[in-house]
Amino acid sequence: MQKKILEFTNILRKSGIRVSTAEAIDSFTALEELSIDDREVFKDALRATMVKRGEEVPTYDQLFDLFWSGFYDNLRDSFGEASGGLPEGVDLEQLLQQIAEMLQNMEGGDLGDLSELARAMLTQDLTQLENLIRQAAEQAGVDRIENFLQVGFFSRRTLEQLGMEGAGNELEDLAAQLEAAGMSQEQIEALRGLMEGLMEALRKSVRSFTERELQKQNHDYMEKFRRETLLEKSFYHLTEEEIRKMREVVERLAQRIKNILSIRRRRLRKGKLDLHQTLRRNMSHGGTPFELVFKQRKKDRPKLVILTDVSSSVANVSRFMLQFVYTLQEAFTKIRAFVFVAELGEVTPLFQEKDINDAIEEALDGGDVINVYTRSNFGFAFHHFWQNFLSAIDNKTTVLILGDARNNYNDPRAWCLREIHTKAKNVVWLNPENPSAWGFGDSVMDKYLPYTDVAEECRNLRQLSKVVDSLLL
Repeated sequence: MQKKILEFTNILRKSGIRVSTAEAIDSFTALEELSIDDREVFKDALRATMVKRGEEVPTYDQLFDLFWSGFYDNLRDSFGEASGGLPEGVDLEQLLQQIAEMLQNMEGGDLGDLSELARAMLTQDLTQLENLIRQAAEQAGVDRIENFLQVGFFSRRTLEQLGMEGAGNELEDLAAQLEAAGMSQEQIEALRGLMEGLMEALRKSVRSFTERELQKQNHDYMEKFRRETLLEKSFYHLTEEEIRKMREVVERLAQRIKNILSIRRRRLRKGKLDLHQTLRRNMSHGGTPFELVFKQRKKDRPKLVILTDVSSSVANVSRFMLQFVYTLQEAFTKIRAFVFVAELGEVTPLFQEKDINDAIEEALDGGDVINVYTRSNFGFAFHHFWQNFLSAIDNKTTVLILGDARNNYNDPRAWCLREIHTKAKNVVWLNPENPSAWGFGDSVMDKYLPYTDVAEECRNLRQLSKVVDSLLL
């Protein structure tokens, strides 16, 4: 058990969780007082001794499940699917019993003449199968796997070490012997179908084991790869699971931008060396620069007004834009947020009173603020803003608009945006559609473009972060 604990400790270290030798020894001491039969107690004991930071707990939990459990369940599902493919009326246990009886009546033959792998597959001895796969994977060097491109290579090497091809030939020979011995054609067909299913189940199980090993050995790399993939994936094509994971990615990205901002502010406070003033100041020292003079450059934090289209076609873009901006809210002097489909309503209080994710969901639902079950009308929304909220705009305000500008052939009232643009520091429009579609069909983006300072396509998180980052420069 101590060897397994040390292996697990090394995997945690490779994934960025720092575990000292003393903490590994503490885990040995803890396990002397506890029963490892209780999975949850065992998991909690290792976590208590090895994990020091709250943000490391999800990584620990994933690695624990990958290392200590799960593969047996995968085997059970794969081989259970194979045996479940038998024709109706054919029972696996009865079929195996009949095979054993027929082999005994043959020249001293029995299932014991089969190789370990062929016998374990046919009898579905999952414990033996798991041990054989682990041994073969170790011989194939699967612990050296580094990326997705190697999954197929190491899976094939593991199958070779297992001797899958030889086991398949043994099972085929067994079927031929039983057919010659008088087994009914229906049972022979069922047996051959079962053998094909077992071979496919073995391939799937070995590939699953290899993928799990990749996750274990390169968890940190895999997480970075997933985050990079999500950065590039279109908001339109996110699954529910990816939407959940995207929240974590947004938080990480926002934190990175905050760190960059902190460095920028420190540099701004210090300023750049003013060579001209430094030489003038030090003329009394014969030009030797004893006193340095720096250029002081003050940069005010911008005020931000957000106008967000929350119609179903852009809901995901709106969700992550609001999360991104409000995660960075200390980078702005003040943020006011408005949502619209046709009607426009302010949702700033939601973000002041509620958790950010709850506030975003309520803002997207519209709640009592606006009717979200209507057709988009950008002109109506801009006119409402011009009538009621134009005073919120001044020469320090950046207006950030998110929407596809699909106006359902209504009056775009572009003059309202012109009035907003005249008062604002700048107007930034994020459109999830490709620029080639702007102005075609019911799109009125071409009518609004003259009154924007920046108009960018925004279909994924990388594009969104680029625009938000530019606002803070």
